[in-house]
Amino acid sequence: MTGLRVGPDGVARCWWCGADPDYVAYHDAEWGRPVADGDRLFEKLCLEGFQAGLSWLTILRKRPAFRAAFAGFDVDAVARFDAADVARLAADAGIVRNRAKIEATVSNARATLDLGGPETLSSLVWSFAPAARPAPRTAADIPAVTPESTALSKALKRHGFRFVGPTTAYALMQAMGVVNDHLAGCAARAAVPHVTR
Repeated sequence: MTGLRVGPDGVARCWWCGADPDYVAYHDAEWGRPVADGDRLFEKLCLEGFQAGLSWLTILRKRPAFRAAFAGFDVDAVARFDAADVARLAADAGIVRNRAKIEATVSNARATLDLGGPETLSSLVWSFAPAARPAPRTAADIPAVTPESTALSKALKRHGFRFVGPTTAYALMQAMGVVNDHLAGCAARAAVPHVTR
């Protein structure tokens, strides 16, 4: 099923959250809600990088461990991580132990500081918000990559960010509400404030 799914509570939701309570809560309260806070955006950028090739539910369930391992995704703290920290994290079973993604997270913290900090990162991401488009009706109406996500990916890479390909950039845009990809008829779509460019 790739359209709306009505849960036991009678609420119509996007198909992808299924019936898992963690996923349903994330769908209802977080995904697609406009977020401009730079610290939250940095965390999400890092987690989207870790998610590449994995299920988002896997990352969601590990999010508390990620937050503990990466100092709450405090940009200044993560930017100071060294080789010993990377080795420690590579041995942490609570997170995804991918050395390249761990190193990219540290590198992305440094790139964020070089850019001017989390709020500047937020401004950069939001500058690629597309014009409004019709609400998607099924999964087939939701792109994996858009011209805006491709442009955002290129801009982030120019600033030294890693694990930020166009698909990851679009997933970030969806999660942070830069675009609203809740399906037409989804209860969460109606609750998301209208975002203008």
